Amino acid sequence: MTVRTLVLLRHAKAETPGELPDFDRHLTAAGRSAADAAGSWLADERLRPGLVICSTAARTRETWQGVSVAMAQADPDAHSPEVHYEQSLYDGGRTEVIDLLRAVPDTVHTVLVIGHNPTMSDVSILLRPWEENAVLESLKTSGLAVHRAEGSWSDTEPGSLPLVLAHTARG
Repeated sequence: MTVRTLVLLRHAKAETPGELPDFDRHLTAAGRSAADAAGSWLADERLRPGLVICSTAARTRETWQGVSVAMAQADPDAHSPEVHYEQSLYDGGRTEVIDLLRAVPDTVHTVLVIGHNPTMSDVSILLRPWEENAVLESLKTSGLAVHRAEGSWSDTEPGSLPLVLAHTARG
């Protein structure tokens, strides 16, 4: 049976909302550093995604840029993942994330989803088996939740992917 690994990443620290629309907010200097740290951590943990599903918002795209550069620096010979930018990760909620995961081909073993809170935290909590939900902690900026289980991506449902690792990247 195939083991599937899901890494949920809340985007890195973004600018305080100002005159720009929320969608166009960029990362702060600390956010760029944390995105780089998240990529280094993923490389150290050998969590190289075959597919990245990323929100279309500026801060999530910039988070992916920092993560991808750090991963490439850690392992220059590694294969670059396929990247899908999905508006539904900005506009939608946990249902849209679950639907995106169910559509992942089973040839992909590791998926990295880069999105926003509260959705990323909600999805992480939703996917855990009930007994793991004793401590319900929200993902901080640059927070990563790693879930793993056997089976097909199409079988993704509440309680089906236990949390195996969590980390908050700081640069």
